[in-house]
Amino acid sequence: MKKKAVQLIIIGAGSRGMAYAAYATQHPDEVQIIGVAEPRKPYRDKLAQKYAIPNNLIFPDWQELAKQPRLADAVVIATPDKEHTQPALTFIKKGYHILLEKPMAPTPSECKQITQAATQAKIQFAVCHVLRYTLFTQKLKKLIDEKLIGDLVNIQALEPVGYWHQAHSFVRGNWRNEKESSSMLLAKCCHDIDWINYIIPAPCSAIQSFGNLRHFRASEKPVGAADRCTDCSIESSCPYSALKIYFGVFDKGSTDWPLDVLTPNPTRKTILEALQTGPYGRCVYACDNDVVDHQTVNMEFEDGTTATLTMTAFTQAAARKIRLFGTKGELDCDGKTIRHFDFMTDQWNTIKIPSSDPSILGGHGGGDYGLMKAFITAISQNNSTPILSGPEATMLSHQMVFSAEESRHNQCVISLKNN
Repeated sequence: MKKKAVQLIIIGAGSRGMAYAAYATQHPDEVQIIGVAEPRKPYRDKLAQKYAIPNNLIFPDWQELAKQPRLADAVVIATPDKEHTQPALTFIKKGYHILLEKPMAPTPSECKQITQAATQAKIQFAVCHVLRYTLFTQKLKKLIDEKLIGDLVNIQALEPVGYWHQAHSFVRGNWRNEKESSSMLLAKCCHDIDWINYIIPAPCSAIQSFGNLRHFRASEKPVGAADRCTDCSIESSCPYSALKIYFGVFDKGSTDWPLDVLTPNPTRKTILEALQTGPYGRCVYACDNDVVDHQTVNMEFEDGTTATLTMTAFTQAAARKIRLFGTKGELDCDGKTIRHFDFMTDQWNTIKIPSSDPSILGGHGGGDYGLMKAFITAISQNNSTPILSGPEATMLSHQMVFSAEESRHNQCVISLKNN
């Protein structure tokens, strides 16, 4: 007997909401997008048109949707970070299965509220820690569990955010200001902390962090620079020029992210208008950003394993780099390849990773696709086993992030043994 497709409503039709909805274009037999709630009309209309959503299932915000009886099997909550808690708690109470964009919430108390509510409710609940779901991660975890490099001793992880990605998202964009969104570590690197927590088979016992806003501030503004790139006489010599970044993407033939963040219908004209009037045309030295542009996190785990995460803006926008050191060998990885050095043979060899699904959800190394597949499967089978990033697992890694930020601000080591 053919199973009924899961009916899904997208709450927040921005870049991430659109990305998760795209699973339905690949697997219409598994999931159908039947509704949307989004305050920005152009983005709301774009998603509604793409999935032929009827007018009675198009809502200007999640509050209007919440006034209705339960209309679908599940919702994807992809609202801004600060606007996760209330919709999550509301739709848990209404009995929806929930896919919640990371971070779960910007404060420990809100995360605990959501975790408790989701755990008590008989629903499928997943947080979008997509790195857990890549074929690379699953292969690597299997190798670690099988003791390919003996006992795991240390992990070194590099999150190379990229100079233009930092400028786009964390200087000019939605995640630039901690009070308006969350800390850099929570907004960007909760992925990485969660991944490390998933790979190491023991709880984290202590954490320490250092970091600051080094470059993207008024004191670094070059002489002669204007407050907006379209008005700047030295724009052509600036690596962070908005014209260079966004028209560079457009000229390569792409109209997806990051351009669809500037305008729902990117053309040369609409991009220029957005840069002349909107936040993404501002000088990177004249914004209201305060999140860090580089940070390190040191972690110790109860089995003696240690890990270090380095986040930096000052790289090309590249894949994460990871090295794992064990008692019998080491692994050097970039999310696509795994190179193994064996202490017995004194030789390197490359380990093959299964090819990622060539679907539209290729983001995060196939993690977006893997997450959606796991979430839809969990709902269809009424079994949470496919979900690797449930509320309790997310609460653990989020607590590590909050503790790391406490350490950074107070210049101390935070013990997690009693948390």
